[in-house]
Amino acid sequence: MITFHNPLHHLHAPVHEFFRGERVPCFEKPARADYVESRLTERGHALLAPDQDSSTVLARIHAPRYLQFLQTAWAQWLALDPANAQVQPFPSVWPVRTLRSDIEPDNFVARLGLYSMDNGTPLAAGSWQAAKAGADAAASAAARVAAGARAAFCCTRPPGHHAGPDFMGGYCLLNNAAVAAQWLRDQGAARVAVLDVDYHHGNGTQSIFYDRADVLFVSIHGDPRTEYPFYLGYADETGTGAGAGCNLNLPLAAGSSVQAWFGALEQACARISAYGAEALVVSLGLDTFEGDPISRFALASADFLRLGQRLERLGLPTVFVLEGGYAAAELGTNAVNVLEGFEQA
Repeated sequence: MITFHNPLHHLHAPVHEFFRGERVPCFEKPARADYVESRLTERGHALLAPDQDSSTVLARIHAPRYLQFLQTAWAQWLALDPANAQVQPFPSVWPVRTLRSDIEPDNFVARLGLYSMDNGTPLAAGSWQAAKAGADAAASAAARVAAGARAAFCCTRPPGHHAGPDFMGGYCLLNNAAVAAQWLRDQGAARVAVLDVDYHHGNGTQSIFYDRADVLFVSIHGDPRTEYPFYLGYADETGTGAGAGCNLNLPLAAGSSVQAWFGALEQACARISAYGAEALVVSLGLDTFEGDPISRFALASADFLRLGQRLERLGLPTVFVLEGGYAAAELGTNAVNVLEGFEQA
């Protein structure tokens, strides 16, 4: 399969995050993509560098002031104190409910809170460069599919599906799946479906496309009553305005069986077929794996082959975009199993 990787992903390498109130080493680390790249290479997949610039598409799915903040955040942080080069910034206030979000504060930590949905998305010196190169890789994969390729894979980090129009969260800075979907639309696909199979709901992708009829968003994920991101991903969220009926959430209780998960996948595939999509973007989260440290589904490595085989039967030009998955050593096997299941079906 045509595979684009992110040659700059190592530039995003924060050391720690906050998890359940404790400061812990980052789960989302460079080794995640390294394991996938190594397994891809072992199985004969060539890794291509991005050859498209995602800037124009990014400006269509993310707010200009948010993009400007991301590009300059580290420089702003250092301008406060050069010693901050050794310190990771975290937000401490957020503009929830009745608080205003239309004015950008002068205080850096307040600005960081304005553009963050959590304090679990740490920044590092090269975060913007890594995220932008990842968006370029997603655009490059979509460009190949738009030009006639059957499928392409974007192997990148940081992931993207929690990043919304004007906020970061859940390790995500730029929404790579939304970049791919918008690119396909811009290249002539009248209707695009985005299928998110990450354990965690793709709240950012839903937010970007929620009022649009030209992109169907479907997500299979842990029930947000108990699972991150908590505040979005419920079954009654079906789209608004022109997008009414173009959003399908299939939340499953934590600990749901593999049989239940594949039952939800059948519902998702039926909805995509009924929608009449001309292309498919798969937010390929692999944290549904039984050994994942922060998720509670139980797919085995062989089940990812089955996932790829089922997606191939949709018969759509397909872009796969790597999202979550934190059992790092197994991540490569599970990712390649999806791709080879798709190719061998």
